[in-house]
Amino acid sequence: MTEKKLAGKTILMSGGSRGIGLAIALRAASDGANIALMAKTDTPHPKLEGTVHTAAEAIRAAGGQALPIVGDVRNDDEVTEAVLKTQGEFGGIDIVINNASVIDLSGSLDLAAKKYDLMQDVNVRGTFMLSRAAVPILKGAENPHILSLSPPLNLSPKWLGAHTGYTLAKYGMTMTTLGLAAEFAADGIAANALWPRTTIATAAVQFALGGDRMMKVSRTPEIYADAAYEVITRPARQYSGQTLIVEDVLSDAGITDFSGYAAVPGTPTRSSSPISSWTDAPRPLARPIAWFHGQLSLPRQQRIQGHGDHLRQLGDARLTGRRRGGHRHGAQGARPRDHQLRHGRHLCEHRRGGRARQGTRRHPA
Repeated sequence: MTEKKLAGKTILMSGGSRGIGLAIALRAASDGANIALMAKTDTPHPKLEGTVHTAAEAIRAAGGQALPIVGDVRNDDEVTEAVLKTQGEFGGIDIVINNASVIDLSGSLDLAAKKYDLMQDVNVRGTFMLSRAAVPILKGAENPHILSLSPPLNLSPKWLGAHTGYTLAKYGMTMTTLGLAAEFAADGIAANALWPRTTIATAAVQFALGGDRMMKVSRTPEIYADAAYEVITRPARQYSGQTLIVEDVLSDAGITDFSGYAAVPGTPTRSSSPISSWTDAPRPLARPIAWFHGQLSLPRQQRIQGHGDHLRQLGDARLTGRRRGGHRHGAQGARPRDHQLRHGRHLCEHRRGGRARQGTRRHPA
């Protein structure tokens, strides 16, 4: 029998009336999780299916408990009310999922100021405010997680310039999440960002990115849901501060055949959408955040010793590189290291003497 890792756990999610958010909620509900959805869609949208109430019905049908909350992450009072309602209904909060997001791929000259502000308010500020409001309750959870649906930080000009306004908003979500991971690591709260390698077949993709053509090369929301499940069920203290890719998470969990997630027969391997190409980014940190936090927990002298060893290793590597690379001093190749050190001391003494002589000329006796 498959273990139900989220049974009895409580998730507070922004958005979730449809699409990826609803798919994640339904995956958790199949374990018997409690899902609180904070979404604006109280009545049906003229073009988009689903409301916060129909989503709650689907969650209950999937085996979970649901708390539909009509609210806007841009409103601080409504954010606080959502957190308190969730705690009051289910006795706590184990997981926060920052799913609510606004998309507009217009260029900088065409992007309306109001739409720029909207993306900043919902994507960046909403992620920060909802997560922050829940942190005091998350501290009391057994395995607390914050998960934001946002991309890795790819600083390639090719993608930064593709849609600057939207990029800023989505990268802001990721930076907020990484900041929370570092800030609350000592409290055992994990915070990670998760993004797909291809586009996902949702109404947002159909209306904003390319219609039916883009839908045909997309994967279903269930691939995102399965990856999110893997992330939020990992040990929080060991799995935090990362910008994760959906397909990589599933591969690590042993799922390598993604053909079942294709929106149409034939597995897409790479989307033509620029927002998916963010996944080509190198990791923003050379070391995971957990390493930095571990260093901070060491005694100061031990940290200094460790950094000294690291710098000496860099120095040795650079010296070796000079020898191999043919940067020579005379016929014998690179000079011995003790000679370089003596030469360095000589230069220091020469410079100190030079400054002293200059000082004498400027200030004669």
